[in-house]
Amino acid sequence: MGGAAFLDKNNIHTGMPLLFVLGCIFFPLIFALFCWGLQNHSNLQMERPEAVLVASKHWLSSAYTQFAVPYFIYDIYAMFLCHWHKHQVKGHGGDEGEARAPGSTWAVARGYLHKEFLMVLHHAVMVLVCFPLSVVWRQGKGDFFLGCLLMAEVSTPFVCLGKILIQYKQQHTLLHKVNGALMLLSFLCCRVLLFPYLYWAYGRHAGLPLLAVPLAIPAHVNLGAALLLAPQLYWFFLICRGACRLFRPRSSPPPSPCQTQD
Repeated sequence: MGGAAFLDKNNIHTGMPLLFVLGCIFFPLIFALFCWGLQNHSNLQMERPEAVLVASKHWLSSAYTQFAVPYFIYDIYAMFLCHWHKHQVKGHGGDEGEARAPGSTWAVARGYLHKEFLMVLHHAVMVLVCFPLSVVWRQGKGDFFLGCLLMAEVSTPFVCLGKILIQYKQQHTLLHKVNGALMLLSFLCCRVLLFPYLYWAYGRHAGLPLLAVPLAIPAHVNLGAALLLAPQLYWFFLICRGACRLFRPRSSPPPSPCQTQD
């Protein structure tokens, strides 16, 4: 049993960085191959600036969005399953073989929705609102902005690894502290500062100063950005609070009466 747990820990520690590295290789490689093919294909022979422009607008942006939608649906169930098992471990469910009280499942479900309401709402909005907007409504336009929004997931591996390390009671290891710093930095850059950057990029393209951009774009765009940014600010606050606890030096215990007399 101990050996299996050790193997699981090793798989967890090596698997997530490996996936991250593979992603870092896959997407730039696809872009480079598109650029090369568009420039060297006998029927195309594009100049490099044109090839770069076309390669950055290939099918992968919409295809990845469609591919990722089932994740949000699955994750709602997976989070509920985790909550259910935690509920059982705490002894709120019946013993094995013992019938649970009527409505206990609904009580767990209500507790789950109360605890994870913001995350469930976020996932539901991604499926019901962001997915049709990014795949249908935009009609192939705005790949740059969609790509920037997908960059928000850069912080996800660090968030997940942090929860796994806590699960295995590795809070005081160097790995957990390094991961916490990377999580804080990636969340700040890719989820919080991302929105001011999008406004700045649009203003630069349209020849507008940053402060003039909100007045120059439709109100529903500002509203959508605000609704997406609000939970990121809340989660960033929670991450900062956790980082303060993680890096705060431990207070020394109060001196004993014998020590004070000396």
